[in-house]
Amino acid sequence: MKRTATLALRLPRLQTFIYVALLLPLQAWAIDLARDDVQKFIDELAAKEGFDTAYVESVLADSETQQSIITAMTRPAEKAKPWHEYRAIFITPERIAAGVEFYATHRETLDRISTATGVSQAMILGIIGVESYFGRTTGNYRVVDALVTLGFDYPPRADFFRSELNNAFLLAREEQLNLLDLKGSYAGAMGPPQFIASSYRNFAVDGDGDGRRDLLNNWADIMASVANYFVVHKWQTGEQVAARATISKEAGILPLNVELLPESTVGALSAAGVVFPTELPATAPAGLWQLQGKDETEYWVGFQNLYVITRYNRSIMYALAAWQLGEAIMGQVAE
Repeated sequence: MKRTATLALRLPRLQTFIYVALLLPLQAWAIDLARDDVQKFIDELAAKEGFDTAYVESVLADSETQQSIITAMTRPAEKAKPWHEYRAIFITPERIAAGVEFYATHRETLDRISTATGVSQAMILGIIGVESYFGRTTGNYRVVDALVTLGFDYPPRADFFRSELNNAFLLAREEQLNLLDLKGSYAGAMGPPQFIASSYRNFAVDGDGDGRRDLLNNWADIMASVANYFVVHKWQTGEQVAARATISKEAGILPLNVELLPESTVGALSAAGVVFPTELPATAPAGLWQLQGKDETEYWVGFQNLYVITRYNRSIMYALAAWQLGEAIMGQVAE
């Protein structure tokens, strides 16, 4: 009698749990190979790139679409956090100290790459430090899972990520990698420099002359590839990146930048009442951005090199954080 009563009490709870569970979104699911868009991808990869259809199907069948990937894509830190909170993620004593240690270990290679490319050591350090904490956090998602998820179940950027999935197949073939073993971020970015597949194929270089481009484990290749990315995107050797600005009392409507590309010039901003230190000529491209600091509004003037950093990640906050981290590291190295 007691057991029957106990079961009667538990049954509503069990029914409620099942009902709630059914309402929850699937956390992970296999891709349906019979879908029209999936079949089109398979057929095109086989026809245009010469892949065996059975191989492509086997890779996709082994992949897993994950809700956590879609969730992460919809709320990146660059969009969800104000500048002062975003900056605090990366500009910390611990990360700066890790950068100083990394510099001490790889100083000779850094010197060689910086001299050869004209990209500052600070910028190379800043990128690797922001992207992966100098190799500590490179991502635990399988690249194929990330790209399948976003390529087939994230409509806002499906075309882009299907293209990246195509590039991932090509990359694995070219660099003799096992596609199913590759791990990275929720967006499919790989290794300490967090290159997506197309960037790996287009910008990675052999930094130590061993005939390979290994952005997963080889630090010479990693640092040389980061530098090459900046060279290709027209980094200006020795030029200023950005400057903190103040606004004069006489300033009128501020010419704030809307896009990432500088929309004004040094001279025009100065004439508008924006005060900032620079030795660049009046005709040099410049943009003015307004960011939310912890205690006050911050104004930053960015130059051509700040724009170049945004080619790595299309965010002014990202570009400023990477630049500032690198400068902070080299500042401590010089002490």
